[in-house]
Amino acid sequence: MAKIVPFKRPDPIKRAEGLTLCKSGFHKWKPEATTPFDSRQGKLVTRLRCGRCGASKTEAR
Repeated sequence: MAKIVPFKRPDPIKRAEGLTLCKSGFHKWKPEATTPFDSRQGKLVTRLRCGRCGASKTEAR
């Protein structure tokens, strides 16, 4: 007779782990500490990095 292995379903909360928010465009932007400010064309520029997925963007003010 064959041995029956129980099937374990993954927990949906742990599986998503915040990445579904980033895929929908709701990143958790935080200023990057290594390059706090930069000057480009006379504007103040801040580099931001997402705390969940690691994506980065540049914001000019």
